[in-house]
Amino acid sequence: MVIHQLKVAQALASAVAEGGRGTSGTPFPKQPEKALKLYEFEGSPFCRRVREVLTLLNLDYEVYPCPKGGRVYRDQVETLGGKIQFPFLIDENTGAKLYESQDIIHYLFKHYGEKGQTPKQFSHYPKLPVVALAGTLINGARGIFINKAIKQRPQPKHLIELWGFEASPYTRIVRAELTELELPFKFHNVAKERWQDQGPAILRLKPGKYIPLAGGKREQVVKVMNRKGKDIQVPYLVDPNTGVKLFESKKIVEYLRKNYG
Repeated sequence: MVIHQLKVAQALASAVAEGGRGTSGTPFPKQPEKALKLYEFEGSPFCRRVREVLTLLNLDYEVYPCPKGGRVYRDQVETLGGKIQFPFLIDENTGAKLYESQDIIHYLFKHYGEKGQTPKQFSHYPKLPVVALAGTLINGARGIFINKAIKQRPQPKHLIELWGFEASPYTRIVRAELTELELPFKFHNVAKERWQDQGPAILRLKPGKYIPLAGGKREQVVKVMNRKGKDIQVPYLVDPNTGVKLFESKKIVEYLRKNYG
């Protein structure tokens, strides 16, 4: 329990170090017909830049974890793109295959942003991602290396599904575990859509019964989570391979290790 709370504290500090990026997003995303595929690893500061923008655009996407020492998807990236470099994005809707975080960010805003242009604050990232790197170190460098203690990694037949948003410290813990286990998953962004959504459920700026924005993405998520009348809670994991549905990061991590470790 103490170790888990330490992870939460580190993940929260990591989010603060990044200025809270990856918290809010548009309620009406331009969701692509075919899911975007992102080859990345949780602890990479360059990958983090892309995930923050995906949360801002509130896009769902498939994640194929490529931790250092990984034996499943790193070779696929070289086959598909010609080199082992991360992040690597594939958009089957347009046929695009992109390396370089800044190029991917420009592409995402062009095709899935409201105005088709990259906002200034996302146009010119420093070549050395000092802030994001600090966030990675604060988070204990989790989600960088494969978990070498696990010799066999049973790959699920169907993608595990995870609901959350980039800056959520509890979600970050689960994503790091999925990365270290090399488990692919579909990530459903649940970005904060307006000021009334800000803050955790018990400290939300607008107290009382939670009513999501009508027609927004969160309204649909409330139904998926069966949270009618209650605030959305993340992370939320659904494993179609076993039928398991779980809230609470600690329980999710224990489940993943038991079934896939």
